[in-house]
Amino acid sequence: MTSRLLAPRRRPRAVTSPPPEAAGGTAATPILDLHHPNVTDLTAHVRTAAGSITHERALLRTAHRLIGERIRPVYAMNDEQPVSVTIARGRGSCSRRMAVLEAVARAHGIATRVRGRLIDGAFWYPRFPRLQAVVPTEVVLAWPEFRIEEAWVSVSDLYDGLCVSSGFRNDGSETLFDAVAHTVVDWAGASSSPTCDLSAHVREDLGWFDSRDDLFHAYGQTLCPAARLLVDPVLSRHYLGQAITT
Repeated sequence: MTSRLLAPRRRPRAVTSPPPEAAGGTAATPILDLHHPNVTDLTAHVRTAAGSITHERALLRTAHRLIGERIRPVYAMNDEQPVSVTIARGRGSCSRRMAVLEAVARAHGIATRVRGRLIDGAFWYPRFPRLQAVVPTEVVLAWPEFRIEEAWVSVSDLYDGLCVSSGFRNDGSETLFDAVAHTVVDWAGASSSPTCDLSAHVREDLGWFDSRDDLFHAYGQTLCPAARLLVDPVLSRHYLGQAITT
């Protein structure tokens, strides 16, 4: 059995079904604190690395690459950590690194929004083979989208990725953040390849939200506050690929 003890009590849902669309935006939020010096400094580095590139998709790819180089992937559970803190620490979970990409996009005037999904906790079993008993039954996932080329483009579609034979298996040092650069990550069941179709792990599609702040305000985070307070400081010191011994 997966653990329900660590999961928060879900806030009562104000609507029976989420709105089909969300306007998104470029404004700062408590998580996407894009006016903080740490974020503006990273944004400046992205501009420098991009050089004369003005194409929004190419700019976001440059940002994605720099974030991957500067912020190492760790196990962490507090998804509401401000982007500026993640940058300062130089490490962050997949969700935190995605948030950094959103903040940099907004700082460049590119609107972002997220699509919320509840993912079956069993999806993370391969990554935590000895801790399955305490893996939450479901995980709140904020999947970013960017307003470019006059359309909303998912982070998994920023690259012209093909579905590689292994797809994303969630069992090694690679994270979802890194995987989108070279393989399809399909939560909607649109892929013809079973190795890239992750829709079977989706328990519920929560719809679109103007920001990840709005998603977590509506549905809470994966772990309850007490569990995050105890677990996050331990997990966030372990880079992916390291054995968790404490």
